[in-house]
Amino acid sequence: MNGYPWGSFGEGVGAAAGAAAAVMLVTFAIAVAKGLHRVVDIAWGAAFAAVALVSYALSAGEGDGARRLLITVLTVVWGLRLAFHIAARGRGHGEDARYERMLGKAPGNRNLYALRMIYLLQGVLVLLISLPVQAAMYLPGAVGPVAYAGVAVWLAGLFFEAVGDRQLARFKADPANKGRVMDRGLWSWTRHPNYFGDFCVWWGLFLIVCDDPVVAAATLVSPLVMSFLLIGGSGKRLLERHMADRPGFAAYTARTSGFFPLPPKDRT
Repeated sequence: MNGYPWGSFGEGVGAAAGAAAAVMLVTFAIAVAKGLHRVVDIAWGAAFAAVALVSYALSAGEGDGARRLLITVLTVVWGLRLAFHIAARGRGHGEDARYERMLGKAPGNRNLYALRMIYLLQGVLVLLISLPVQAAMYLPGAVGPVAYAGVAVWLAGLFFEAVGDRQLARFKADPANKGRVMDRGLWSWTRHPNYFGDFCVWWGLFLIVCDDPVVAAATLVSPLVMSFLLIGGSGKRLLERHMADRPGFAAYTARTSGFFPLPPKDRT
């Protein structure tokens, strides 16, 4: 495709940056008032939804209307589902151990350190990872087969994420499972169905802009960064390090795929 409006896209990136920053700064103010920085996890999904909505509003009259609406709805559904899930999961709990450890070593003011190293950093990541969503708003031409394949990948991802989260929540709600490793349902096929779901969601959203190879190349960094975070960054790697000493975890890892779903190995 020719004639992509890179100037308009650049203006859209600026507006998206403002939306991501606004969500993170409001969340920071709430966290300081509550003395609880774990609320930033709720803002992660909400910030993506805000970026999608602002980008959609700003791009009115640009690109293909069906593509704009499609990618906005997919991003908002994913972002708000994640935000509500994390809010429900954290209700009544104290500070997240990750942030407690991190801020316990903070030089100087803990809140200012959190602002720099948690909120603003996450805002930058939201802006970077959401580039395909922003770029799709200005992409001319009808939605093609690759974009429809992206929707299918997104649906698979949402299924793994939502069902995996629900299965884990039900498992933890049973007092008989305290201290045990979740190895049922989707969790018997992959040790991280929720992270695998996120992986599929963002590769699916990226495919929606792949009708234009130039735009695809310009935004490829986004799913690559998300994949790194989920597999080698703050997702799978850190969680498994935290769970390494839990009884039964070694046996679970021996029979269960580390990330991509595969049939579980024989327990014997």
